[in-house]
Amino acid sequence: MSGKFYCMTVRMNIDCNGCYQRIRRALLHMQELESHLIDRKRHRVSVCGAFVPQDVAIKLRKRTNRRVEILEIKEVDAGGGGGDQPPEGGGGQQR
Repeated sequence: MSGKFYCMTVRMNIDCNGCYQRIRRALLHMQELESHLIDRKRHRVSVCGAFVPQDVAIKLRKRTNRRVEILEIKEVDAGGGGGDQPPEGGGGQQR
């Protein structure tokens, strides 16, 4: 990837505990995701990671057999400075 880090929010129908588990299982199997958050009450799923947003929405649709509506896509620069120095307070853990 080109260092693009995205946070995407989608709307999905989460009716029952089985629907929640199906969505959660599908998200856990996607290697490109760093983190996810499933909000049952608002019917929203948020995912973050280095991925192509449309591809993740398509995979989620196919694996859960549920409609996926993309609400928001935020692009975050994952560069973080790119210096040679370790982060402050990081200690000598590198080998």
